[in-house]
Amino acid sequence: MAVIKNSRLSLQFEVGIDDDGLPIYRTKSFNNVKLNATDEQLTNTAQALIGLQQHPAMSIERNNVYSLV
Repeated sequence: MAVIKNSRLSLQFEVGIDDDGLPIYRTKSFNNVKLNATDEQLTNTAQALIGLQQHPAMSIERNNVYSLV
């Protein structure tokens, strides 16, 4: 049975354009997210954090680490 050990919220932002015209991305990660936080709660938190940023958000990800033993 898999048991969740750790959870992280990652937000990716487009911070500019390089010399070749391709977007430049930066990721902000928040470690030690409460393991019982629902995806909806994390989405709401992410939306609040995005509102405080100067760059547009490109993605919101939740990364969980599981123990399989």
